Amino acid sequence: MEEHLVDWSRAQFALTAMYHWIFVPLTLGLGFIVAIMETIYVKTNSAFWKKTTKFWMTLFAINFAIGVATGIIMEFEFGTNWANYSWFVGDIFGAPLAVEGILAFFMESTFFAVMFFGWNKVGKIFHLVSTWLVAIGSNLSALWILVANGWMQHPVGVQFNPDTIRNEMVNFWDVLFSPVAVSKFLHTIGSGYVMASLFVVGVSAWYLLKKRDIEFGKKSMLVGATFGLITSIFLVISGDESAHQVALKQPMKLAAMEGLYEGKNSAGIVALGVLNPKKSLTNDEETFLFEVEIPYALSILGYHSPSSYVPGIKDLVYGNKEQNIPSVAEKIEQGKLAVKALEDYKLAKKSNDIEKQKISRSILDENMHYFGYGFIKTPEQVVPPVSITFYAFHIMVLLGGWFTFLFGLLLYLLMKKDILKYKVVLASAVGSIPLGYIAGEAGWVVAEVGRQPWAIQDLMPVGIAATKIATTNVMISFIMFAVLFTVLLIAEIKIMTKQIAIGPDGEH
Repeated sequence: MEEHLVDWSRAQFALTAMYHWIFVPLTLGLGFIVAIMETIYVKTNSAFWKKTTKFWMTLFAINFAIGVATGIIMEFEFGTNWANYSWFVGDIFGAPLAVEGILAFFMESTFFAVMFFGWNKVGKIFHLVSTWLVAIGSNLSALWILVANGWMQHPVGVQFNPDTIRNEMVNFWDVLFSPVAVSKFLHTIGSGYVMASLFVVGVSAWYLLKKRDIEFGKKSMLVGATFGLITSIFLVISGDESAHQVALKQPMKLAAMEGLYEGKNSAGIVALGVLNPKKSLTNDEETFLFEVEIPYALSILGYHSPSSYVPGIKDLVYGNKEQNIPSVAEKIEQGKLAVKALEDYKLAKKSNDIEKQKISRSILDENMHYFGYGFIKTPEQVVPPVSITFYAFHIMVLLGGWFTFLFGLLLYLLMKKDILKYKVVLASAVGSIPLGYIAGEAGWVVAEVGRQPWAIQDLMPVGIAATKIATTNVMISFIMFAVLFTVLLIAEIKIMTKQIAIGPDGEH
């Protein structure tokens, strides 16, 4: 596979996914915030809460429409740029996406029409139910997509069929309830809720700074900050479980997240640090130019024990017999046995040699869990980009801590003080809107860059997954998508800011 083609295919998918994630989290969280506001309206029959609900619903609708467009393009890329991957996992990966389209997306699309256009056409209760179903449907869409992504991180519930060269699902529930998929879903939607909460409190703070729509700004901020604080705590809990699953299923990712080259017992977390750019797997340079470490925290985070051994990158590449960690060279050997057994099986089937088919199938099944290593050329190739993974992880964690503090501070000022006097805090709330998106994107960088070079963990490297097409075609489509998505983003920002400037009363 031409190296440039793979790089451009990766870049195109990363571009699409990162733009898509600009729109998705606001949909996930704002849907529930709008539903909560409408519930207050139905309960109180207050014209104020109806007006407030309609305002935030309009912003939700703008974002929802553009998010759908980017998501559809991303799904098509599996067939155009990643045909080998799609063939290899089509029976697995396609099932959650099909369920998402048939159930979740149709549900949210249907009730979206009632929610947005049905204010004077249906009763209050039916309209409220529709709003909640849109919010639930959006999150169900995320569930099935994240189940598919979770399977890529930790493939379970499948059996490889050498006759079709495809993985076939043997246990749907193992795929759906995989601990990796569950933790990924909970942590990802939690980040969406926090980002939507930041959006609501940030926009509300803008109104308060402008000294307009004061009641609207305060009450919207109260709902947003309350929802944000609760979901921030949920995000911390789900993040802990997510890190635990990474430690168990993707230890190389965990080592990259912390820049841990040498494994150790009672490992600490680097709270703040600057990596040494000269450090590599093959030299003895110091890992950090500067670091502040929290003792025992990484062992606790990864294995829920302060004395646990956390393997480093060197352990995972070259092996550690004391810790019973196999080397990548051993995995490559098993992977090559699996690849060779598949070739032998195909030849035996062609010549109708039943006995050789059985022998080859047995060897293949025995070594299939390391099948992807058969395409790895050198052990060092399995090390992901450490600096990108490390900094993305720490940016995500530090910003998450700031968001929790901000929500708590805003709630305190709303209930105990005259929040209008605290302009620095209000300005910080406005400035935190883009920080929420940065934290969300950083989380995806950790998840996806941290598992390189794998398209499917241990089963298929990215280089094997890509479609063999002209590099020029991918470059041209990359540029087209970059322009298109940038235009869509600019359009959304302009429409959003115009709507915000108009305000809840429909006037500038």
